[in-house]
Amino acid sequence: MNWNKVCAEFGAIECGGPSVEVDGVEYDSRRVERGDVFVAMRGEATDGNLYLDKAIAQGAAAVVTDSREAYERLRREHAGVATALVERGRRALAEVSAAVMGHPELRLALSAVTGTNGKTTTAFLLESMLRSVGRTCVLIGTIETHVGSEVRVSPHTTPESRDVLEIFAEGVQVGATEAVMEMSSHALEQERVWGLPVDVAMFTNLTQDHLDYHGTMERYFAAKARLFEGVGAPPPRVGVINIDDTAGRRLVLGAERSQVVTYGLEGEGDFRAEEIRMRAGETRFRMATPVGVVEMVSSLTGRVNVYNLLAASAAAWARGLTLEQIVGGAEGAQQVAGRFEVVGPAVNDVTVVVDYAHTDDALRNLISLARELAKERGGRVITLFGCGGDRDRTKRPKMGRAAGEGSDLVVLTSDNPRSEEPMAIIEEALAGVRKTGATCIVEEDRAGAIAIAIRAARAGDIVLLAGKGHEKVQILKDGTVPFDDVAVAAEVLRELA
Repeated sequence: MNWNKVCAEFGAIECGGPSVEVDGVEYDSRRVERGDVFVAMRGEATDGNLYLDKAIAQGAAAVVTDSREAYERLRREHAGVATALVERGRRALAEVSAAVMGHPELRLALSAVTGTNGKTTTAFLLESMLRSVGRTCVLIGTIETHVGSEVRVSPHTTPESRDVLEIFAEGVQVGATEAVMEMSSHALEQERVWGLPVDVAMFTNLTQDHLDYHGTMERYFAAKARLFEGVGAPPPRVGVINIDDTAGRRLVLGAERSQVVTYGLEGEGDFRAEEIRMRAGETRFRMATPVGVVEMVSSLTGRVNVYNLLAASAAAWARGLTLEQIVGGAEGAQQVAGRFEVVGPAVNDVTVVVDYAHTDDALRNLISLARELAKERGGRVITLFGCGGDRDRTKRPKMGRAAGEGSDLVVLTSDNPRSEEPMAIIEEALAGVRKTGATCIVEEDRAGAIAIAIRAARAGDIVLLAGKGHEKVQILKDGTVPFDDVAVAAEVLRELA
């Protein structure tokens, strides 16, 4: 694509240099190839403007920078390179990428979900419903990225805009017409989703998380709310919002430019769950909607998954599916890795569950579900958890309290301590457990802690391994090491068998 045409599509303060052909976009100088546009932007960890010379040496045909000083130097020292000066690098990255890649975002109907908990499961459910009626989809989320039938591991919940648009372009090539995305609060605030036209936006809930980044719950809410305001694009056509959530009710009041579809369990939502019946591995309920009532059946368990099913159903309806198609898509949905994932082989009638719950609210919901299921079996609830390092410290005692209030036994351990000392993190969480008077075992080594929790169980008990879910690594001060809760738990169960 000609550089002059690219310049006409984004908001450059100045745009000049030779009229060159460009055929790719990069923001990481290490990935630049001949003919690429290199977008240098100031980020949280580093400044891309430090790598301009490297990018040019590797063949960049054009450079976009958000630094006036860097721009002037480029004009003096690299007259043969096309250049542009912009005010905001991340916005320019999105706009340049969209132009060079032929605007794949305009050829897909995008459904996006945000919220503290439930994003991954809701996204998987909606994709399952859309695929069940023959629609080819792109999915971008915490665990996996799907391009049609191809499945890839996701490095981030929401990638940079250039990477999102590349995935969209690949989806268009294989015939995709739908895209489903998780949009994190970080991505919304940092404008990594700039310019993406969202057709259906979903909000699950808001509980304390990421205050190490956002600072206050109000700023955290404001970041989530940007999905419903539009980030460099018009507001979504439809907003699907949890009316049972306090933050959700605030969003309803502010979503004046979208068609709002609400959902909930309290009898007020447009999509409502009635007569809920649950057991391990199955949930049934009557779903009341604006166009009728249907019986929903899912292999997902728990009230939280009833909410996820309602959100996905409302979004699927907004995307044109009938209630019968929605029911069929829900029944065919697969278990999401690390979300109430039961680990086998079962031994001594003990159920071991791995779950991603890493906030006090998510932990409380998880334990409540386990308590309900254990009661039917005459068993206890044993909860293993830890708190992440270099993250919001104020939620650590809250998580300890949630675990202690609902569990018969708590096993407190390490969970991605990063640069912090694991025992220092554990002590902060232990303060919350102590307030409940619950029996607690402390074991810093997570593998050892998992063995303790499972070996402490007896017939009918449910053992919850919370916090890491689908993750396959443990992040330590000295580096990252392989670690998989599911694999470690399965090995302990095999030994017991």
